[in-house]
Amino acid sequence: MADFHADELIAQAHAGHVLGETPAIRPFMPEQHRLFFAGLPYLLIGTADASGAPIASLLTGPPGFVHSPDATHLAIAAALDPADPAAEFLVPGAETGMLGIDLATRRRNRANGRIVHRDRDGLTVAVDQSFGNCPQYIQRRAVEPAPRRPGPTEILSSLDAEAGALIDAADTLFVATRSRDGLREGGADISHRGGRPGFVRRRGDVLTVPDFSGNRYFNTLGNLIGEPRAALLLLDFASGDVLVLQGRTEIDWTGAAGLQGAQRSWSFTVTGGWRRRGSVPLRWSAPEPAPQLARIGIWDEAGAA
Repeated sequence: MADFHADELIAQAHAGHVLGETPAIRPFMPEQHRLFFAGLPYLLIGTADASGAPIASLLTGPPGFVHSPDATHLAIAAALDPADPAAEFLVPGAETGMLGIDLATRRRNRANGRIVHRDRDGLTVAVDQSFGNCPQYIQRRAVEPAPRRPGPTEILSSLDAEAGALIDAADTLFVATRSRDGLREGGADISHRGGRPGFVRRRGDVLTVPDFSGNRYFNTLGNLIGEPRAALLLLDFASGDVLVLQGRTEIDWTGAAGLQGAQRSWSFTVTGGWRRRGSVPLRWSAPEPAPQLARIGIWDEAGAA
């Protein structure tokens, strides 16, 4: 079984939940995970750009476009779009974090490793970390195909009004991180965060994300201790637009300014990003809120209190 890396152990200690070794993180994918990935029509993926900063993307295809030829490999039959700024970094040797998440069932599994092959039809990842996550804070959404004609990639140096509105209304985001260089158990990772609309606070180009009680692994916060850069990916579930932001983070271990249900928070200062309109040929239904949302707050309420 895989160990937590040094910064994850530090994060667990900060939070008072040291787990040490855990049988939940495996160096191979169990059969149920392999079958789960194969049933998905979309896959979140994170890696690092030329500067080592995390970068994120979303790949899509008919169910079966992700398949597992054996317990330590995932093959992704998705031709990478050259208009996607992340595509040029998804190359053999690149560390890679993958999140399979089925919003319709609230199931999610993660698989991290390195790309070992890429061609015109997709890429193959050698998996060295495989683990499941709980269904908490996932809003249930059914998905259906929605063919679209993608627009050009729009490069952002800061948040514009449209990006700000998407963030303010978001109940779901994905965060790509990576461990600092030199950690044997480290690498790239991408994870889900969810809450009530308004759970992400925006002040100019600084976002604050609460950390609610979860699986207590602290993979994301552990990575941010050693490598404070991160990438956020937000979806417009109706239009298929994707917003990806890169920035620097800072963890506040002392709390979340009275935000109900939050145990700590982290800020994200935007340094750049891009919008890809209509790049996801899928459409999701209106959300069915996760049961846990009844016991968590949003920043406007915390400020009023």
